[in-house]
Amino acid sequence: MKPTLLVLAAGMGSRYGGLKQMDGLGPSGETIIDYSIYDAVQAGFGKVVYIVREYFREQMEAVVKEKYSNVKCIDGEPLEFQFVTQELHKIPSQFTLNPDREKPWGTAHAVLMGKEAVKEPFAVINGDDYYGKDSFRIIADWLRAHENSTGEYALVGFELDNTLSESGGVSRGIGTADESGYLTDVVEHHKIQMAQDGRIYGENNVTGETVELAPKALCSMNMWGFTPDYFDKSEEIFTRFLEKNVNELKAEFYIPFVVDSIIKEETGKCELLSTPSRWFGVTFKEDRPGVVAKFQEFADKGIYPTPLYR
Repeated sequence: MKPTLLVLAAGMGSRYGGLKQMDGLGPSGETIIDYSIYDAVQAGFGKVVYIVREYFREQMEAVVKEKYSNVKCIDGEPLEFQFVTQELHKIPSQFTLNPDREKPWGTAHAVLMGKEAVKEPFAVINGDDYYGKDSFRIIADWLRAHENSTGEYALVGFELDNTLSESGGVSRGIGTADESGYLTDVVEHHKIQMAQDGRIYGENNVTGETVELAPKALCSMNMWGFTPDYFDKSEEIFTRFLEKNVNELKAEFYIPFVVDSIIKEETGKCELLSTPSRWFGVTFKEDRPGVVAKFQEFADKGIYPTPLYR
């Protein structure tokens, strides 16, 4: 079984100043998504589903067709690609979209857009985050082991000190697991950064208090593993969400909210996996030079070929 990689690439990059999904950051103009797909193929994935916006779908499809036309899976078969779009009007028919809404519905809504394209166990990633080779191997192995499972999902947790930014405070969901390794909750923390004494502090989103955080606490960087039954559960939760929020212009439907609801309703469970990989990504334009330098370092050390695709 070859799992599918679902790439969330519908963000408009308003804070970044452009489409991060198509920004060439590697030595030969590679994007972050290029590296993610390279690592995913090496880990055994067989198909990539892009979640994009309609206004840049045609451009992105042309780039993908040219760049990945010769990419083969580890079994020698060509890597498959599919594109689906996330748009505001794509909500259940019983609801009417508020014409004043401009903000996208969020990451869980984006995942729902892939329902018709994904029939096998799949991983979800952000298009503007670098996750590392180990992370893809870990989630691919988990997905293959759960090919015939239902109601079992996974979150790849990154050690907190491997996700900090030199540019300032970041927001992270800190995961807690029970004795069996299954997620009990994910608590969002904001303004997380390392103090001069080397300790890490962040603002707890629930209590509002600034607290010290363990450097090796596992946090979410939006790398999830799901079996296809997730889609039906998420649709039910989205309907309930819209019943309360369809006219709330800023309300967003996030993946952690769906997973938390499934856990609390006891219709599924989510295993918290650990990766040694160090995350990095681009949120602001100021992040770009550091990411460019990192990919150049990878090329210099032979971790990745350059160019990545020939």
